[in-house]
Amino acid sequence: MDNRSVERTLLDIYHQLMACYGPQHWWPAKDPFEVMVGAILTQSAAWSNVEKAVANLRQAKALSSRALRQMPLPELAQLIYSSGYYNAKALKLKSLADWLVDYDDDLHRLFVSDTYQLRQQLLSIHGIGGETADSIMLYAANKPIFVIDAYTRRIINRLGLAPENNSYSVYQAFFMNNLPADTLLFNEYHALLVCLAKNVCRKHPLCSQCCLNNICRFNTEYHASNGVI
Repeated sequence: MDNRSVERTLLDIYHQLMACYGPQHWWPAKDPFEVMVGAILTQSAAWSNVEKAVANLRQAKALSSRALRQMPLPELAQLIYSSGYYNAKALKLKSLADWLVDYDDDLHRLFVSDTYQLRQQLLSIHGIGGETADSIMLYAANKPIFVIDAYTRRIINRLGLAPENNSYSVYQAFFMNNLPADTLLFNEYHALLVCLAKNVCRKHPLCSQCCLNNICRFNTEYHASNGVI
């Protein structure tokens, strides 16, 4: 497909998802720092378990970079136990909090950086990779960058739109080169893809319930194979 066809297809997918599920109001957090914490905690974790960890941090009055720096590492690890890999994630949260000293714990000073510079800064922090950095940039800093995760890859692959290269950057460019650079659009689009993947486009998909089954190559092949995935 040429670029205009890809753009039309991606926008059609977005509009069908929006018509089915409506606005997702993502990221479910009270402030930008909580988004940053959640982006780290959600690594290899179900969101329901992340919510428990965030609630523990809130109850302990530990949802600030200053509080995280002051809290002993074992205590922090116990508070986020439900998110899994809690010792490693506690260290990542500590690293984030320590790094923010250079900005006097002022996220506004951090977020005024341009998109490329901010991404490089975030990637320099222990435990923050591309997906986590982009989640922080999109949902906390309101930068127009598209987040790629396993759910997005699954859906794009099943729709028959997967790029030839499987790298994170190529999947990200597929969206960003073919859609308007709009923070709200990227926010809702990614959240809607997550919603679809969790509820319908699962590992073993419920194709008959999918709002995209009219354009999905996987759905066609699924029925043609008599239900054998």
